[in-house]
Amino acid sequence: MCALVPPDWSVVRHELRRLLTSADWPPDTVHTAELALHELFVNAWKHADTPAPHVIVSLCPRTLRVSVCDDSPVLPEPRTPTDPYAVSGRGLHLVEALTDRFGATSNKHGKVVWFELEVAA
Repeated sequence: MCALVPPDWSVVRHELRRLLTSADWPPDTVHTAELALHELFVNAWKHADTPAPHVIVSLCPRTLRVSVCDDSPVLPEPRTPTDPYAVSGRGLHLVEALTDRFGATSNKHGKVVWFELEVAA
């Protein structure tokens, strides 16, 4: 079971913001990328029991791809909460709605969950 306190993700958030800002991405898209990253990062920590998820960020040239690696081979599935007041169960729906593409792939170490965002030239 994961620790009660999630790992600090401020460094990766700062680096993501720095990369996108230096590439002249609009602030609202930068915030969208941060939110989607946060959802995947917390999911890796909470649901895949990964104490420190590994994050890979790539930008080429107008497409951002963020991958979060965790220790569980179980692929995520968007849940449909039966309780409209449930405090969890909407993260992957949020990532799907905010991003242009997202997906997951199992590997020998666990899995990689990723999203892509594009910005107009």
